Amino acid sequence: MEERGHKADPTARALALTVRRLQAAAARARAEARTRSLVDLATGILAERLGVLPVEAAAQLARLAREAGVPVATLAADLARRPGEEPDPAAAAPPPPVTPAAAEPAAAAVEPDLQQAAEAVLEQVGAALGVHAVAVWRRLPGGALALAAHAGLPAAEAAAWSRVPPGVATPARRVVGGDSAELWPGDPAGAGPSIGLGIGTGTGSGPDSGTARAVLPLLDGGRCRGALELLWPGAAPDLAPPDRRRLRALADLCATLLAPTGNTSPPEDVTDVVDGLLTPALLLEPVLHGDTVADFTIRRANTRFRDPLGRTRDALEGTSLLAAYPVAAAGGLFEQLLRAHRTGTPLPDETVPLVLKHSRSATPATARLAIAPLGGLLLVEWRLETDRAAPGDDEAALLRLAQRLARVAGFEEHPEHGRIRWSDGLRDLFGLPPGAPAVPLSHLARHAHPDDEPAVRRLVDTVRHRHRAASAVFRLARPGGSYHYTRVIAEPVLDDEGGLLAIRGAYHDVSAQHWTEVALGATRERLADSEQESAERGQLALRLQQAILPAAPPPLDATGLCAAVRYRPAAQRDRVGGDWYDVLVLPDHRVLLAVGDVAGHGVGAATGMVALRHALRGLAVTGAGPGRLLAWVNTVAVREPGQVTATAVCALFDPATGELRWARAGHLPPIRLGADGAHVLPLPHGVLLGALDDTEYEEHAARLTTGDVLLLYTDGLVERRDRPVEESIDQLIRTAGPPGPDLERYLDRLLDLSPADTEDDACLIAVRVERAPVRRSALRRGPPG
Repeated sequence: MEERGHKADPTARALALTVRRLQAAAARARAEARTRSLVDLATGILAERLGVLPVEAAAQLARLAREAGVPVATLAADLARRPGEEPDPAAAAPPPPVTPAAAEPAAAAVEPDLQQAAEAVLEQVGAALGVHAVAVWRRLPGGALALAAHAGLPAAEAAAWSRVPPGVATPARRVVGGDSAELWPGDPAGAGPSIGLGIGTGTGSGPDSGTARAVLPLLDGGRCRGALELLWPGAAPDLAPPDRRRLRALADLCATLLAPTGNTSPPEDVTDVVDGLLTPALLLEPVLHGDTVADFTIRRANTRFRDPLGRTRDALEGTSLLAAYPVAAAGGLFEQLLRAHRTGTPLPDETVPLVLKHSRSATPATARLAIAPLGGLLLVEWRLETDRAAPGDDEAALLRLAQRLARVAGFEEHPEHGRIRWSDGLRDLFGLPPGAPAVPLSHLARHAHPDDEPAVRRLVDTVRHRHRAASAVFRLARPGGSYHYTRVIAEPVLDDEGGLLAIRGAYHDVSAQHWTEVALGATRERLADSEQESAERGQLALRLQQAILPAAPPPLDATGLCAAVRYRPAAQRDRVGGDWYDVLVLPDHRVLLAVGDVAGHGVGAATGMVALRHALRGLAVTGAGPGRLLAWVNTVAVREPGQVTATAVCALFDPATGELRWARAGHLPPIRLGADGAHVLPLPHGVLLGALDDTEYEEHAARLTTGDVLLLYTDGLVERRDRPVEESIDQLIRTAGPPGPDLERYLDRLLDLSPADTEDDACLIAVRVERAPVRRSALRRGPPG
């Protein structure tokens, strides 16, 4: 009792208010669920009787309620009664108080709402599934069952089975106790004693009458409040999935009506109860997902609870049990908690093996649990076996833990008397069963790999005869033919006269370290080979690229053009790419201008670049337009080994007319720099080279005048990871300004101002029209291309 004027514990007061709010919300939810269940039941009755769909039946029910001027729930309750039954005003009232004079009153009382539900269930599934009787069982405190409602059973038999003691293993009792089986065929011996064994046969409840039954748990908030039992004469029918869903829906209706008896709310001072225990304890609250318990929340950890992983109470309270102890809960603890919560039956003493996971290590442990339902919560007394160790044993326990984690075990041997002591874990290292005789040091060579026997014998000789400490690493043979790499360290224990009294030492399993070193050595060799191969391939690709791409374009004076080119390799010298360019005066005095970018890096990209560049050069002498040239080059790319893919832009300039025609294969557009500023040329349609076997490439045309500069480039000049390439092009051209008279300096300025951050190759061509278009005759007098 608290003294007058003393303030209550704010935590307890807040918890009590929360419990009251949850109780009120639960009561409202049960009322709403009961109403919904009645409406659903009435809808199903209308759908069956009228032969319509459930949606149409629901609309019909609402229309009838409006015409009658009554709520839908009231009309649904009337429809749910049996045909011809008069409304009973007392049916909706709570059950009358039970008089003390009644014998077994809680078991014999039949609740009106449940009775109507049982009769409705029998009416719903009787004709459709052949069910002859229905029984609704309520779980009583202590594990007994009470027959809360029934239909289709003789009154005498119902009275005889009005209460089932906890020790009688009926099918309903087994389901309420957590048995997962829900369907028993017509085998009384397999099902156990129960109500209605002779239903439908007229022979009573004889053991050979044969009655099949289906038993479904009645779940409310994850707690099993009872069971719904359906009975057939003879063998059970083959229930299809829709039939099973229908039965479970009827069980949900009965569970809604099966209100728990007595006060099941936790006491207001529940935290004081937990804190007052003399043993480590947790208070857990179930986390529901529908009617299934998905987790438990740690609501309270008393002062005596010690987290095995060293966390404080504040860090644990309010957290999820599965999040706090995921491996431990999955090892059996969670199943025990679910069973206690579902059945409402305490577990007074349960031993559960656990695995406590911390960082990257996992420690096995054993916990003794006592679980007790407390209202809707669970009170769990939790004691790890290590908690019982005396304070003086802490160092020994830590030493054993360290030895087990390090896979080290000690020994002591007295050669004169033949006594040998082994520590825990040494028999496991040798692969010997518990209780097997220890292996003396003099016989150790018999358990070693034949190649390692000399090293083991030298160790034994050094310790036993030279009286000096020694160590050796050898392969320890295990049953089955496997070996463990083991280090053994031994030292002699001498008397005052220098005689050998004993030998002490330790075995250390170093298999993991050995195989790690082997793997590291192999990895180092592979990395060295890969690095050398990569360097050689990079140098080969670079030399191939430098040999194919000229450092300067050919002279174009006869065509009235001036050209400059730049090629910037990737920042990483081993990432030689497939960027290429070409400037070529054709036999008809037109000028071929092209840039391209083969996907990938290294030798493969360089060889693909060579194939496409030479193919374009050879095909250009045919006089075909740029679109047709790209279509032919695409055929080469498709049939090239490895199926090369690349982007490219191909342009043909006619000095006689000033006409420029171009086509593209997934490449960035050319840029015209003239007196009126910079203009990005339109993008003709064209897919990547090597992407499709048969494709066409669109051509566009423009006219260049004296002073115009045409710029072709690859994406390594402008590509960034954080912005569209169009923005990078616009920024670069605006920042670089007009080309000026020196194209070489202009290209250097573009490279210096390049916003690219992909460390890719960049290739540029700038071509200026130095004079007006010339006649064909003048071109013929110039030097050949």
